[in-house]
Amino acid sequence: MQSSMADLTTLHVGGRIDTLLRPESRSELIDAVRSCDQRGIPIVIVGGGSNTVAADEPVSGTVIHVANQGITVSSDSCGGAWVEVGAGESWESLVQRAIVEEWVGIEALSGIPGYVGATPMQNVGAYGQEVAEVIARVETYDRVTGDLRTWAAGECEFGYRSSLFKRSQVESLRATDPLISQSRLRYVVLSVAFQFTTGNLGAPVTYGPLAKALGVDVGERVPSRWVREAVLELRRSKGMVLDSSDHDTWSVGSFFVNPIVPVHLLSNLTADAPRWETGADAVKLSAAWLVEQAGFTRGFCLTGRPQAALSTKHTLAITNRGGATAADVLTLAEAIQTGVWQQFGVWLTPEPAVLGRSDQLTR
Repeated sequence: MQSSMADLTTLHVGGRIDTLLRPESRSELIDAVRSCDQRGIPIVIVGGGSNTVAADEPVSGTVIHVANQGITVSSDSCGGAWVEVGAGESWESLVQRAIVEEWVGIEALSGIPGYVGATPMQNVGAYGQEVAEVIARVETYDRVTGDLRTWAAGECEFGYRSSLFKRSQVESLRATDPLISQSRLRYVVLSVAFQFTTGNLGAPVTYGPLAKALGVDVGERVPSRWVREAVLELRRSKGMVLDSSDHDTWSVGSFFVNPIVPVHLLSNLTADAPRWETGADAVKLSAAWLVEQAGFTRGFCLTGRPQAALSTKHTLAITNRGGATAADVLTLAEAIQTGVWQQFGVWLTPEPAVLGRSDQLTR
């Protein structure tokens, strides 16, 4: 049966795959990447496909679908837990287990699709938590040197939706097929080790809307399972929990990151615009607010292209309403970027990896 990138991504768009590999062990994953690199074959590495927009054209290379699983748990005398997880494990399954095992620190990251190996790449975060807060180390394969390297958390250069792994590319591959820009990533994540405190109470709730949903003050702690239930309810209300029957969930989640901009750009905004101080004369703005204030409402679509539209529940999610192409999605994304730029002088940066036409979506 012929595969396509649409079959491997939550947005359900993408072209035909001629060569698909599914390495089920750490060594098979390394061998697959090394073999392709040695033969000059471009690669696309896919996990859960929840953060990927794939081009409509056939993939002119090899798609490697990460499937190395396994969870190893050990505890220390201080009551914590050291948990090492294969890159191909489901993130949501890990969170579910964390609630049962009383591992603290990822309960607010419930309902996020994708695989564990992608979480340090993007420094996945939501509702006041970031995965960087509990990562102890990341094991990678270096496509430049051919070496294995284990990175301590402090070496990973975690930032807002960013990391060293996301920024590092193979310089020699910059001129390769532009439709497979993701193939330039230098480091392949093999496994991630987490260090959790243990207990039945989650980490302090730091996100205001989550605290409100739980009926507590910011900074309070409640049972982890309560946090998980509240987060899942909030995410469902925004169409952010995968459901094959709900086209609002046929997306990559939030399409744009909250921009961090110089303070002087605040003069372009109204006084009620949400903002968060970041230091260094910069502020973080709400991408959702910018999108809405620029005139892009829930359910918005371009004239004649209804297959791709903003979610009816959340203005940061670009969704596939059925039959959308990558071109439909990216054209809508560009229209939103242009509209926000013209209104506020802020250029929104896509959160997902865009396999194709990436130059049109970044500045």
